Formats: sequence, structure tokens, C-alpha cells
Amino acid sequence: MLLVHLSDLHCGADTFSSKMLETAIREINSLKPDVIVITGDVTNMGLIDQYKLAAKYIKKLKCDRVLIGSGNHDFEHTGFLLWDHFFPPPEKVTFENFMISHLRTARPDRDTGEVGYRQLVWFEDVLKKHRNKFKIVALHHHLVPIPDTGSRPNIVLDAGDALRTLVAGRANLVLCGHKHRPWKLSVENLPIIHAGSVSSRRFRGFFANSYNIIRIERGIIDVQLKIVGGKKVSFDKILKGYDAIGSPHEHKLML
Repeated sequence: MLLVHLSDLHCGADTFSSKMLETAIREINSLKPDVIVITGDVTNMGLIDQYKLAAKYIKKLKCDRVLIGSGNHDFEHTGFLLWDHFFPPPEKVTFENFMISHLRTARPDRDTGEVGYRQLVWFEDVLKKHRNKFKIVALHHHLVPIPDTGSRPNIVLDAGDALRTLVAGRANLVLCGHKHRPWKLSVENLPIIHAGSVSSRRFRGFFANSYNIIRIERGIIDVQLKIVGGKKVSFDKILKGYDAIGSPHEHKLML
């Protein structure tokens, strides 16, 4: 399966780059992915004009399965009342051997996130129902702090409960956004991949717009970071603090 993971469009912001987003959309469409996952902050302040702008761009993505999750910026200024109108459910897509689901962590007018007890109980049943499939979970906020993102809280309030549910339910991959910092790590053999921002100039520690290209074949996850309008970059270079230059190669996470 070929999955494209992008995040933090921030349509309508002063730092939003329509050129970057249009370039990314052309690149993604040329890949012909099986599924596209967007992990939130498609708008900058949750305003209706920003929702209209975000929806216009997202409709240009040529993929039958596009999973769109909300972020904290989308729920500002009562933007949570607009979300389901512009981006209605489903928040889950399934294939013969894969299940991809979104967990809502955004709360109205709050930067921090929360999964919540009821949603975790529901998701326990989802994981059990799809126990024999490769299970991918997408959410906006971080479950684990990552570097270069400042001292402000950047994880969901009930991250421990969420991680326990995901590990116990044998989730195979977690996708996050929020802090505009590409990163990857593993908790109890559960890979967690963070996306940078695809079209905002608010960078943190990685100074280019980007998205992730993920291939999953026979239990192996191959992750590449794609610079918008540029080359693919190994996540290893990012983890070691190198500049985004050099020969790219795929990094394999064995499950």
C-alpha cells in the first residue's frame, strides 16, 4: 500500500503558501497513492472562508480514499461547528488487509489535545474488530514530545491512556502532525511518524515544507520525507540533525 501523509496546511494564514500547497498536490497526484491522510490544521483560525479555501485545495487531490482529521486551529472561533459540514465522516477507511482510523484530539479554543475516555473505549472495540488487519491510527497532536518544538505542552493530556490502548490493541503505526516538525520514534515497538507542515512557513527545526511518503509491504514500513518541490530525504538525516541534503534512501522499520 502507498500512503501519503500530510499535515498543517494552515489555509488563510499570513504564513500560508498557496504555491507550496499547489506544488505538493501535483506531486502527490503523480504518485497515485492508495490513501491520503491529513492530520489536521487545514485552516489557520477555523473561519468559514478558510474552510472554503482548504476544501477547494483538498478536492484537487486525486485519490478515492482521503482521510481528513481536525486540528486545534480548525476548532478556533467555533470552527468545530463547521468541521462536519466541510469534512463529514467517515473518519475511518478500510482495505482488505488495512484499517486506517482518525482519533479526534482537538477541542474548541484549546491548543492542547485530548482523546477522551469515551473515544478510547470506542477505539478499543475498533482495534479488536480489525485485529487481523494492519492498523494505522492518525491524530493531530503528539503522543510523545519531540525536539525543536519549544517548552509549551505539545502532547495530548491523556497520552498515557492513549498509548496504552494503542499498544494493547496492537496498532501498527501512528501518524501525527501539530508542531510542524518531521520526526519518528517508537514506543513499545509502535512506530510513530510526525509530519512537518506542507504549506506553512512556520517552521520548527526543519526549514522546508514537506510531507511523508509511506509504503507498507509484508509488515515492513518504508518511510520517506518529501521536500515540496524538492528531493526525498532520509529521516535518519533529520534525526541526526543534518541539513536536508545528500543522497536519499529509504529507512525501514521492522514490525
